[in-house]
Amino acid sequence: MLSIERLKTFYEEMGPRVRIARERVGRPLTLVEKILAAHAVDPSSVTLERWKSYLSLRPDWVAMQDATAQMAILQFMLAGRDTAALPVTVHCDHLIQARVGAAEDLRSALSAHGEVYDFLRCAAERYGMGFWPPGAGIIHQVILEHYAWPGGMLLGTDSHTPNAGGLGMLAIGVGGADAADVMAGLPWELQCPKLVGVRLTGKLRGWASPKDVILRLCSILTTKGGTNRIIEYFGSGCASISATGKATIANMGAELGATTSIFPFDDQIAVYLCATGRQAVADLAVAHREELTADAKVAEDPKSYYDEIVEIDLSALEPQVAGPHTPDLVRPVSQMPAAVSKEGYPERLSAALVGSCTNSSYEDIGRAALVASEAARVGLKVRSPFFITPGSSQIYETVKRDGQLAALEAIGGVVLANACGPCIGQWKREDIEPGQTNAIITSFNRNFPRRNDGNAQTLAFIASPEIVTAYALAGTLRFDPSNDPIQVGEGKAVRLKAPVAPALPEKGFATGGPGCIEPLPVERRRAVRVVISPASERLQKLEPFPPWDGKDFTDLLLLTKVRGKCTTDHISPAGPWLRYRGHLDRISDNMFLGASSAFGDRVGEGKNWLKGGEVGKLAAIARHYKERGVGWVVVGDENYGEGSSREHAAMSPRYLGCKAVIARSFARIHETNLKKQGILPLYFVDPADYERVREDDRVSVIGLNRLAPGQTLEVELKHSDGSEERFVVRHSFNAQQIEWFRAGSALNAVREAAKAQP
Repeated sequence: MLSIERLKTFYEEMGPRVRIARERVGRPLTLVEKILAAHAVDPSSVTLERWKSYLSLRPDWVAMQDATAQMAILQFMLAGRDTAALPVTVHCDHLIQARVGAAEDLRSALSAHGEVYDFLRCAAERYGMGFWPPGAGIIHQVILEHYAWPGGMLLGTDSHTPNAGGLGMLAIGVGGADAADVMAGLPWELQCPKLVGVRLTGKLRGWASPKDVILRLCSILTTKGGTNRIIEYFGSGCASISATGKATIANMGAELGATTSIFPFDDQIAVYLCATGRQAVADLAVAHREELTADAKVAEDPKSYYDEIVEIDLSALEPQVAGPHTPDLVRPVSQMPAAVSKEGYPERLSAALVGSCTNSSYEDIGRAALVASEAARVGLKVRSPFFITPGSSQIYETVKRDGQLAALEAIGGVVLANACGPCIGQWKREDIEPGQTNAIITSFNRNFPRRNDGNAQTLAFIASPEIVTAYALAGTLRFDPSNDPIQVGEGKAVRLKAPVAPALPEKGFATGGPGCIEPLPVERRRAVRVVISPASERLQKLEPFPPWDGKDFTDLLLLTKVRGKCTTDHISPAGPWLRYRGHLDRISDNMFLGASSAFGDRVGEGKNWLKGGEVGKLAAIARHYKERGVGWVVVGDENYGEGSSREHAAMSPRYLGCKAVIARSFARIHETNLKKQGILPLYFVDPADYERVREDDRVSVIGLNRLAPGQTLEVELKHSDGSEERFVVRHSFNAQQIEWFRAGSALNAVREAAKAQP
């Protein structure tokens, strides 16, 4: 896919591009700024004014997982190109449901999702994309093992794409519309982000692991602290963390709302590249080390180059546990017994799960296996159901060969397929009833209500793989593995030791299992037909959204006003709805199922004002409004749309008639997705104006004919008592994005531009 010759050319050109950018800004550059400059369409005109300038960039790669790839490819097909404009890979990891075990779950997925897999493979053949079949592994682990390289730029249709930042790559999660645009040959646009510098000092010890670094950072910055920011790690502590440990930290930067996270190139990264068969890449990176780290003066005076500095002493770090319901509610594991008593959390654990794209490396599985081996020696087995998800077929084959899987199975663990599974809601639980309050602990990255099993009453906690394994053995949250013994038998107890496992296999990685199906030769691609059945419930050919009619939005109905956290999981839930990711009409029935109304205790429901205030599901109400030709708006709270990058959370509202979303603030990816689909994301200038909006208001957005960068708009509320109010709203549209709005969507604008060319 990416030849070593092309990579050599990239590194040779990176130095001159960085020098041009350094001369333009007149100061030393951070690592992030160097990589942005290296990918600028025109480095001689690039500006790095944070939160002001927009950067026009040429990424190196696009990676898509099967759930988001469906809609991204359907959108790309509208562009009319014969082949993707840059290397692209498709990874089938999201649709495999965890239930029994790896082999049977994979067979079930192939049977249930054959139509989608066939479509993705066929589209990959037609448009020159690499295809990783079901069972090959989780997208981010596969990217780390095969494709990521220091200094590169990756766009991925998944919010945890920043995983590749562990190898020094600027890897950014985007919506499918962004991916489609880049595959169609357009540059990718990014508002120049602010930079948070995280200085790591010391060295991890005891039970502390890379997972605890990012959990600690989540507690400091919160889920909003990274919005429109990139996290750049530096300091002596970086070199003590393995490449896959760095990837764990970078991966969960998504939980901060960060655009991405990145580590500087070092020997740990070089060693990992060599171990995964990329000696030539490592040699090139070593030769260009200067471009792959921040300028020396940045480390000498970081406060002059980063907008915020966070200090973490690895030597003083304790194991952490996050949750429930949010990844920034974090406490040291030593405080968990007291928290259970104070908060009334369920003491008994109903399940413990190790894996996900965040923690399924050789080192992660190895540390969990050492805890298991120690327990097995004294006859201890798990007291809670225990599940393990290897990150890829390469990891699976290696830990199977080296005995780690056997050690985990010996204490009662069940090995699941090399896929996302329970981390994204693909978990068919049969041990609890719907609505039953219970507690689980995972090494995953997200723990929003309903995230893992669709049950809002499942309290999910997050910790490192070794801590999760220890909890599985104890069977209770009222436990501190660092200090508490576990009862083995009558009058007998054992205190577990902190595990130390190698980052890489001594015998090298094993081979076997499914691998990449490489793109067809160019001359054979046009003969491939991508067929979508009109009767399909899984896939639906897209039709362009209508363009803006040139008028203000007047007398819109309020579909819902949400209070508190409203993630993309709340707007477009996953779980059983994943099967409809390629069918916009069908999946739109899930719209806002998890959204909490600001008016009463309703979740996923609202009042239909064309039916006298009749209560119903929000998606059904929106369909009724659409049938009657009535547009509608949504009012959101803080950080609206945080979480997953899924563009369905923007496409479904647009499809069902949404004109605007007005919120106190937006998560970066979701705000862009709304713009891409032709919806107006608007900010309350005065956040208190949120409280003015009443449930039965008619809402107008005034001044659209003068929509321009930096210009405000007005919102008018007509209350049912006859009174009216107005307040000012702002937006973050630039000139190009305004053209998207006027055309009806970004892809509409792409097609119009293509038609205009001679």
